[in-house]
Amino acid sequence: MIHLIEPHGGVLKELYAGVAEADQIKDRAREYLSWDLTARQLCDLELLLNGGFSPLEGFLNQTDYDRVVEDMRLSDGTLWPMPITLDVSEEFAGRIGRGDRVALRDPEGVLIAVLEVDDIWRPDRRYEAQQVFGTADEHHPGVFRLLQRTGPVYVGGQVRGVEPPTHYDFPHLRDSPRELRDRFAKLGWQRVVAFQTRNPMHRAHQELTLRAIQQAEANLLVHPAVGPTKPGDVDHYSRVRCYEHLLQTYPEQTTALSLLSLAMRLAGPREALWHAIIRQNYGCTHFVVGCNHAEPGQEQSGRTFYESYAAQELIARYQGELGIQILSLREMVYVQERAQYIPADTVPSGETVLNLSNTEFRRRLQEGLEIPEWFSYPEIVAELRRTHPPRHRQGFTVFFTGLSGSGKSTIANALMVKLLELGGRSVTLLDGDIVRKHLSSELGFSREHRNINILRIGFVASEITKNGGIAICAPIAPYAATRREVREMIAPLGGFIEVHVATPLETCESRDRKGLYAKARAGVLKEFTGISDPYEAPERPELTLDTCDCTPGEAAQRVLLKLESLGYIRGRSL
Repeated sequence: MIHLIEPHGGVLKELYAGVAEADQIKDRAREYLSWDLTARQLCDLELLLNGGFSPLEGFLNQTDYDRVVEDMRLSDGTLWPMPITLDVSEEFAGRIGRGDRVALRDPEGVLIAVLEVDDIWRPDRRYEAQQVFGTADEHHPGVFRLLQRTGPVYVGGQVRGVEPPTHYDFPHLRDSPRELRDRFAKLGWQRVVAFQTRNPMHRAHQELTLRAIQQAEANLLVHPAVGPTKPGDVDHYSRVRCYEHLLQTYPEQTTALSLLSLAMRLAGPREALWHAIIRQNYGCTHFVVGCNHAEPGQEQSGRTFYESYAAQELIARYQGELGIQILSLREMVYVQERAQYIPADTVPSGETVLNLSNTEFRRRLQEGLEIPEWFSYPEIVAELRRTHPPRHRQGFTVFFTGLSGSGKSTIANALMVKLLELGGRSVTLLDGDIVRKHLSSELGFSREHRNINILRIGFVASEITKNGGIAICAPIAPYAATRREVREMIAPLGGFIEVHVATPLETCESRDRKGLYAKARAGVLKEFTGISDPYEAPERPELTLDTCDCTPGEAAQRVLLKLESLGYIRGRSL
């Protein structure tokens, strides 16, 4: 059975309890087990409770999950393309059963809602990745999060809300679906085009949205996702300030800005359909789908994960089931001879298209180079320059990784001295052994504990980087997924330079002053990297060193030259 979604937003499934009921829930919740929500889960819960995810009434049970993954429908046939799941640890799942209630709390312990457990199961997450993302390639950030960071057990059931999550940032721009519908009604906006974005908007986006509202004869809602997006994306604080500048360029009283607490999955075509349903719940009548909607970037081969306009093709097949009209618009490009933007498929032969890719735009920001006015407005560029200064003014982390005895610590110490000699930034060395002594003394050497230790190093380095300093890290860091997590923690805040000290195992073993390799080969030391536990070599480090063919001083000099070539330091005759 197919259920059509009602037009003009339809019925909202708002899941908050009234005042009296909420007080009772709070009293009873003291007896329930608590689950501290991740950032993604908190966003999902907020949109469940306020009706943004209507018609859902909670986290999917197994029957609904299976059908959503398989063919983008709930078990009753209702169109719904994205699995909304509460993932938990094995340990937590072992403490609950069907019919139990779980208190769902924010990171500060505030009770947001109570979940009545309907199902507990262990999903095939690789199959979920293949179905939802069209790939199980972990270079896709959504796939990586699903396979490497998602709990192994899913818990489904209805939720009852106690209070909305607290947002201290931009409260005047935070609207629930009910509030936005009421706002449209008060303004007399009967036709509203929603525009989804996770990036700063430039002139091409403005031209695209102007064409959309002209085509639909409607008002415009700029509705950016401000939950977790793609690692490395511009932070939402900077983006919102840019959107506020851009709003001044539209005709008066035609455009509104509201923030959506959505944790994006970057699932391309499926995500476009999901975004349309969400905006329908917010009371919008039209939704813009561009050429690369919710595209996560490129595969390792350099190809994009989804074909251009694939999202438009998928969503067109379901237009008849939606209560929101899809506007499938072509990419806008700037034509030099006309000094204006026009659709890419209408450029006359012989005319010159000027283009500035996102990669080139970021490079110019990082190096303080000119950004042409045909690409963006000066106010937006100034805002981004303020929050994303050139590389030589940013903090950065140099992250050494390699086997025990490879020379990481020695090179790190030499590099620290050379950077102190140059001056200009504070420099902090986070050696693996030193961090274990002062921050991780309670940890052992299991895979789990080693990962915790590396993530602690990453957190400290991220704080140093964010505040304009230099962090030098020198742990073994044997696991690729953990190193990637550290990179994603630091890269949005400044520079991250991974240095693989690729000294061969035989050489490392011959240097073993503490006899650790001998103990590992004798079976005394368990899970020893390179002997009884694997070392996953970096695929694409910024620099690879082998201390068999250079001294520590020479290796440190090579790191300095790499930092200079990347623009992080401006040397005095290096």
